Amino acid sequence: MTVKVTERDDAHMSHEGIAAGIRIWDVHQQDLLVGMFHSETDAQNYRAELEREERLRSREMAES
Repeated sequence: MTVKVTERDDAHMSHEGIAAGIRIWDVHQQDLLVGMFHSETDAQNYRAELEREERLRSREMAES
């Protein structure tokens, strides 16, 4: 599984968001957008949670 956190660039932000100085971090899982966060820390925590859940699922399937 591939989970990435990227900061949204200005080309993908509204003019209002740019003017307000809002930053957004996107979380993509297997190239699908699965979360958007105003805090990079929150985005990284979500990425870690997704990866942890995937490891657990993989282990459970291997034990079956």
